[in-house]
Amino acid sequence: MDYKNAALPIDQRISDLLGRMTEQEKIGQLLQMYGWKAYQRNGDGTVQITEPFKQQLRHGGIGSLYGTLRADPWTEVTLETGLSPAEGAAAVNAIQRYVIENTRLGIPILFGEECSHGHMAIGATVFPVPITVGSTWNTDLYREMCRAVAVETRSQGGAATYSPVLDVVRDPRWGRTEETFGEDPYLIGELAVAAMEGLQGDTLDSSDTLIATLKHFAGYGASEGGRNGAPVHMGLRELHEVDLYPFKKAVEAGAWSVMTAYNEIDGVPCTSHRYLLDDVLRNDWGFKGFVITDCGAINMLADGHNTAGSGEEAVAQSLRAGIDMEMSGEMFNKYLANALAKGLIATEELDRAVSRVLEAKFRLGLFDRPYVDPIRAGQVIGSQEHTALARQIAAEGIVMLKNEKSVLPLNPDKVGSIAVIGPNANAPYNQLGDYTSPQPSGNIVTVLEGIARRVGKDNNSILYAPGCRIKGDSQEGFQLALEAAAAAEVVVMVVGGSSARDFGEGTIDLRTGASVVTANVWSDMECGEGIDRSTLTLMGVQLELIQEIHKLGKPIVVVYINGRPVAEPWIDEHADAILEAWYPGQEGGNAVADILFGDVNPSGRLTISIPKEVGQLPIHYNARRTRGKRYLETDLKPRYPFGFGLSYTNFAYSNARIEPAIIAPDGEANVYVNITNTGDRDGAEVVQLYVSDMIASVTPVEISLKGFRKIQLKAGETQTVIFTIGTEHLQLIGSDLKPVVEPGEFEIRVGPNSAEGTKLNLQVARNPIL
Repeated sequence: MDYKNAALPIDQRISDLLGRMTEQEKIGQLLQMYGWKAYQRNGDGTVQITEPFKQQLRHGGIGSLYGTLRADPWTEVTLETGLSPAEGAAAVNAIQRYVIENTRLGIPILFGEECSHGHMAIGATVFPVPITVGSTWNTDLYREMCRAVAVETRSQGGAATYSPVLDVVRDPRWGRTEETFGEDPYLIGELAVAAMEGLQGDTLDSSDTLIATLKHFAGYGASEGGRNGAPVHMGLRELHEVDLYPFKKAVEAGAWSVMTAYNEIDGVPCTSHRYLLDDVLRNDWGFKGFVITDCGAINMLADGHNTAGSGEEAVAQSLRAGIDMEMSGEMFNKYLANALAKGLIATEELDRAVSRVLEAKFRLGLFDRPYVDPIRAGQVIGSQEHTALARQIAAEGIVMLKNEKSVLPLNPDKVGSIAVIGPNANAPYNQLGDYTSPQPSGNIVTVLEGIARRVGKDNNSILYAPGCRIKGDSQEGFQLALEAAAAAEVVVMVVGGSSARDFGEGTIDLRTGASVVTANVWSDMECGEGIDRSTLTLMGVQLELIQEIHKLGKPIVVVYINGRPVAEPWIDEHADAILEAWYPGQEGGNAVADILFGDVNPSGRLTISIPKEVGQLPIHYNARRTRGKRYLETDLKPRYPFGFGLSYTNFAYSNARIEPAIIAPDGEANVYVNITNTGDRDGAEVVQLYVSDMIASVTPVEISLKGFRKIQLKAGETQTVIFTIGTEHLQLIGSDLKPVVEPGEFEIRVGPNSAEGTKLNLQVARNPIL
């Protein structure tokens, strides 16, 4: 059989296999079922295949399994019932072997796993969430993280990941803000390319690479009111210029899978959006991979969007638009055969989708090397190297927003006692973010633990009190917190939010700080998928706690652990120092301590504008000039602008110039600027380049990021940074939806953030005199 011959071209193998398949077997390849339901764990860590899974194989087969090793409250897989890294790899082998040996054609399963910030499996490294990664402005570091994620996931048999998230955030009240890189399409696009290089590597048929799935296609971050899956009101021109840009960059970098978004755009659901999935993605961009739905998205066509009157119409709409695989498999499994029988779908359309899925499997090498090595999985997953990488990313992603009178860094030799107070000071799961597996005790370093380790575990000068919870109005812990703060020289307030699901950890006694497991489930979750908010203030009585402690007159350092920006004007005004740590992952406590004590000089920069108050939204920096100047009560300037972040040293920009100053529409110019570290500490600066099109055929955005460099400078050192500006940086999307560089004047700004910088002029002329 040609399809089993590894020496033959992939196209020939696909053609041979497709010709041997029955209609039901073809449909089976488009189904992605829930992987954790395919097996049951035995007492010795081995697994047995479940009867429903066997029955589905007999019915026609299964093309893919979702979340086979996923562990969380949804799957009901716990530390006690789950699988170790080596056991997980063995389980995937067992499932794969059963499928290959007990189906007519032996087509291997494609195992798809969640890996937003690490493989969502027991034992895997928990890296910081994407908003933290974005705040590093370090594409090399993110590429390295993606390689680590790919190694850990593929070692257990996972061959596809549902990341990166390339949504451009327009309203940070959205609960999935933490999963994104922020509000700028250019920055997201650069990180998208790094993700493709790190996850997919040079070839997919490797033990260290896997298919990356771009999501959510498209416009998902621009939903109405920041509500998850709500309608998107956006014209096609803006869609191309902003939201589609990162996806295009990733496709050009070789992405092999795309996931559609739940939302509709101007009334057309993304799951049945033929223009997006066929005209743009495949015809214009040349995408060669396969498209998968989000879970339950096809159901929504018949029950939600109401564009389909039946299940058959729903599957027909999606498949004909360009969907190749359904996550959950529910609708395709129930209705695809009937839709074919009724003529709603042609056999050629079915074959097209099946061919795309099969090609991915061939390119992954699953037909030729379907099994993995459990011993290797046990060695690489959660390795010391990956743990160190997680700490570095967390430290580089922390943004220092304020540092009055240089209260930071703390000197452990001079600062006597430190009070570490707040609901996130010692709450392990609260610093991990959504899409996280259960963690063994001691695997997560909290901020309290990180500070204690830094000053010495036996040091009695660390005072701790939770003070309050993230949510709820109880102030019973205030007294303990006030006593700790009164006895300390400096207070570190660790507050913010939580995306932690219920892992059975219980809650805490606010009077003693001790863990308490009760019959009443208490959840502090105020962020994550499906958890959208109407404000950006701290929940519960966190602000009141800080205000009471402030009355003591002690220096206060606020550390935010959260998944979306916090808008608290009182804290911005009264705190002595503020660190935005987002969800910093399993090494977050060590990373925060690294910053607090100056072992690492903060270099994180915001990738999302933080408003003074929620009424300013939307406040993304790259808005159009016509947005107006102010409200009656306030202006439109954010509290902290995009690209902002402080350091323990200072950087001076000088000798900025552009050569040549006049170019043709297809020409290039170089921007030069000298950066000097004028302080007495080594540090890293993120040099940012912005472009403004002064006159255009369509209303241009006021300013757009078009380049950045993160550079390390020793104290007193000067470095020249060079940016090359060309067509990609100067073009806009015209009214005909085509990119064009229009002759005219451009203002180039180079500086430390979107609100500051040196301005230079560049002229684009049809026939420049050079």
